[in-house]
Amino acid sequence: MRRTAPEGHGPVRFGPPLPEDGLPVLPELSAVLAAAASRGGHEPVGGGRALREAACGHWDRRGLHCDPDRVAAAPGSPALLLALTAALGGDVLVPRPCAAWWAPYARLLGRPVFHVPTPPESGGVPDPYALLETVRRVRAEGGDPRLLVLSVADDPTATVAPPELLHETVEAAQGEGLHLVSDETWRDTLHDPHDTVLLSPAEMVPDRVTVVTDLAGALLPPGWPAAVTRFPAGADGEGLHARVLDILTALDARVAAPIAAAAGYALGEPEAVTARVAATVRLHALLAAEAHVAVVAAGALARPPRAGRHLYVDLAPLRPALSAHGVGDAQELEDFLGARLGMPAPGGHRFGDDLEAPRVRLSTGALVAGSDAERAECLTSPAPLELPQVHRALGRLKSVFDDLRDEAQRWEPPR
Repeated sequence: MRRTAPEGHGPVRFGPPLPEDGLPVLPELSAVLAAAASRGGHEPVGGGRALREAACGHWDRRGLHCDPDRVAAAPGSPALLLALTAALGGDVLVPRPCAAWWAPYARLLGRPVFHVPTPPESGGVPDPYALLETVRRVRAEGGDPRLLVLSVADDPTATVAPPELLHETVEAAQGEGLHLVSDETWRDTLHDPHDTVLLSPAEMVPDRVTVVTDLAGALLPPGWPAAVTRFPAGADGEGLHARVLDILTALDARVAAPIAAAAGYALGEPEAVTARVAATVRLHALLAAEAHVAVVAAGALARPPRAGRHLYVDLAPLRPALSAHGVGDAQELEDFLGARLGMPAPGGHRFGDDLEAPRVRLSTGALVAGSDAERAECLTSPAPLELPQVHRALGRLKSVFDDLRDEAQRWEPPR
């Protein structure tokens, strides 16, 4: 970063949160939280037995068997990743781009972070050959790479890595002795689950992968912090689990009892929760597809969003128009688009991309506007994109990008 501003710009003081869904809290979840509100304490470090068993049931239904004694809960995934990074030691490898919160925790511990390029068709999982070359280079320079963090369903790119790529990358990481942390926060937000194959690295290498899931991805509101992690079987997994619990104890990173009650209920996936998740995914798939059409029609570049509530946009083809507005890097683009769109547009530098690259992550939750009743209507309407408040928000997005396209064409030199 070249500068900071009073608003809190900077690599540490400003970090874009997980993309929100923009919807009212599920009433059944509110009722569970309210019923537990008189419990003023915390769960034990790592979560109580009931919460860990609920997490096991959640993973069992997804083909990942686990034991409650190999599960830990914390108030959000950042605490878990911080503890895992501290427990594993060594240097950290992450994809480029990657979730905004991954790298700061390694740097907080004084650990070097090395970004590895991802293939053109997907993000979240490094290219296997680039991974091998990065490991070789780091070791040649005296480094000690031990941890690779990846995500099959990705933030920020909203893509889902194909199984063949994942297999090659996991195989390369295993050959180099790396431990994998698989961030599976967005695995339950696939826009077309019948046409998208998502595999967890833990299915491929059960004894070398730790799975982390932040419940804000699909199950809980972002203001109710809770995350769970599944440790691998075997002696190494047992030792890692114990070290992580020690670190969580030192941090006093415990889930509040009312939040734990809501998390356990959500992880149990009763009908009310599964119906809300499905409806939310359908809504944001429609919003993401419409936003993708708008930005691509304006000449920007974006991979088709396959998961989550966001898309990642490269405005390099519109650089002439951006330059005319004094926008020369991702920070300036973040400020410019955020003001024009009236919604957050964190620049790619927040996600490990080059500051000079004009890229942003756009969140579809910002397109769900209005009162609680109007936002709830988005879930039940047969045509949510035609609702007035959504139509206005999408119209503003399209107008801003169309204006940039028109300006870029005016600034193009004559042929």
